[in-house]
Amino acid sequence: MGKAKVARQWRDRKRYLWVMGPLAPACSLLPSQLVLHTGLPIFWWIGPIVFFVAIPILDFFAGDDGVNPPEEAFEELSGDRFYRWCTYLFLPVQFISLAIAGYLWSDSALGVVDKIGLAVTIGLGSGIGINAAHELGHRVEKHERWLAKIALAPSAYGHFFVEHNRGHHVRVATPHDPASSRFGESLWHFLPRTIAGGMRSAVRLEGQRLRRQGRRWFSTGNNIIQAWAMTAALFTLLLVAFGWQIAPYLLINAVIAFGLLEAVNYVEHYGLLRERKSNGRYEHCAPKHSWNSDRIVTNVLLFHLQRHSDHHANPTRRYQTLRTSDEAPQLPAGYATMVVLALFPPLWRRVMDPLVLAHYDGDVRRTNILPSARKRILTAHGYSDDDRVDAAVEHPRAAVPV
Repeated sequence: MGKAKVARQWRDRKRYLWVMGPLAPACSLLPSQLVLHTGLPIFWWIGPIVFFVAIPILDFFAGDDGVNPPEEAFEELSGDRFYRWCTYLFLPVQFISLAIAGYLWSDSALGVVDKIGLAVTIGLGSGIGINAAHELGHRVEKHERWLAKIALAPSAYGHFFVEHNRGHHVRVATPHDPASSRFGESLWHFLPRTIAGGMRSAVRLEGQRLRRQGRRWFSTGNNIIQAWAMTAALFTLLLVAFGWQIAPYLLINAVIAFGLLEAVNYVEHYGLLRERKSNGRYEHCAPKHSWNSDRIVTNVLLFHLQRHSDHHANPTRRYQTLRTSDEAPQLPAGYATMVVLALFPPLWRRVMDPLVLAHYDGDVRRTNILPSARKRILTAHGYSDDDRVDAAVEHPRAAVPV
């Protein structure tokens, strides 16, 4: 059968499900109405209820997707603008939700606990908005890259635009990468390390780019300054419109948003390590270097983010063309469930450490080990601490040979 005929015959069964992506920020439109009609203030917290309870349950019953688009359909599928508009739609829903939340936060009749619940709900929507920015930021089209910066404004995490594309994708699954979690590292140890490390890396990378162009860091061409300026403009507009009393809730929204992003980063790369070749360079990033999950519900809501293994192996692929891979290590559940597990380090390690070791045939030395726990972990698995420690582990800020 010819390629053109295969492409015509194959149809994306999830095509019209992708419009569900903007449901995440749309959840923040519901609390006031649900509370009004039920009298139950618990609905101000509908974001955590949906993300950490409803989605894991739906994932469990819906199961895996398991369907990959054929190569013959790749070009047509990638060029179909319907999929692009699904990501574009996320932005107006996100900003309308934030404006409504600002109005509600300014209402003195609403209690502080209820306002915090709404801020957490909005923050989870903003965190998923970073995922929309992630998809747009990988594109070469100039307008989509600008939309990526706009989508990052509610989370105040604009430097992600630089660090993810030029830092994380280069250094993923190496000790150099602040966004790659290490074997034996808890989420609570990882969060301050990745937040601070990602910021430093983004500033350094953008400075290097600007110097090559003969420009100073403080210039209008600085991508970080552009993204941060969008956050400043958005928050200033909201504060002028609704008053300074909403400032704490805007901050909670931002912290929850980038906290969710980094918790997902923790899940995506825990313990995985690319081998270092004899010339000192790391092997090419492949599907085996990222955790994969093909749970269909979360995949639809997160624009195939869980097919993360193929994304890192082929970062220019648009979300609708990403494939699940047998080569990739598989998570036992979707991201929402795994983030809940990560909140409890003993439970996380009980589930994930055996999977990491199985991926490396039981050899813990092949994992990306937390340096401060290296001696303890090696000893616990029967290895001597005299085993050579890669210089990259000792000096994680050194230049990365890739």
